[in-house]
Amino acid sequence: MIDRELVTRKVLLIGRDLEELRKLVSGGLGEYLADPYKEVLAERFLERTITRMIDVNYHLITGSDRPPPRDYYESFTELGKMGILEPVFASKITSSAGLRNRIVHEYDDIDPAKVFEAIRAALFDLPVYLKAVLSFAG
Repeated sequence: MIDRELVTRKVLLIGRDLEELRKLVSGGLGEYLADPYKEVLAERFLERTITRMIDVNYHLITGSDRPPPRDYYESFTELGKMGILEPVFASKITSSAGLRNRIVHEYDDIDPAKVFEAIRAALFDLPVYLKAVLSFAG
């Protein structure tokens, strides 16, 4: 069973972090790159946002009596298979799972310019994701 309150709470938290991310990139790439604290804050906000998205994905999937996905990537593509997200869009945003892993596990140095671009993409893509999951959750 899907817990609409849980989904709504996570969506609101994601929305708050998106607004903070919007502030961090509002001055453009040059201003963002000039302030190392913006990069740290951006990575943390992205980590929280993506982790919450993954939580929502797993909840919607398992709450729909489907087995849990094998990994975070699959949690996004499964939403496409379920019709919650458009399949092409679901595939597109799977890259967020990889970004989260790079941030959390510090696999490689993260290019601040790429983080900036990821934020700009998130500001465009996440409202679409949030609307779709809220609609599905009822």
